[in-house]
Amino acid sequence: MHARVILGKVQFNKQDEAINIYKESVVPAAKEQKGFMSMNLLTDLDTNKFISITFWETENDMIASESSGYLQEQLGKIAALFVGPPTIQNYVVSH
Repeated sequence: MHARVILGKVQFNKQDEAINIYKESVVPAAKEQKGFMSMNLLTDLDTNKFISITFWETENDMIASESSGYLQEQLGKIAALFVGPPTIQNYVVSH
């Protein structure tokens, strides 16, 4: 199993809007991707920082979701609310 972790920060007073976009648009789109397993959004209400974690069956599925334009499309849905560009990291789930 593989995981993509996206770290970022949204503008002051925009966290609720970002969470709603994530729930209503990003999650349904993720469920349509080959190899997608699950996802979580962690938020810090005091700092407006967030961590999005998506889990994929294989590394190829995770990479395909990037090269297909899916990832960029999903980030674009929330990009106007970001303070700066997010950091994207890929991991192997070891346990």
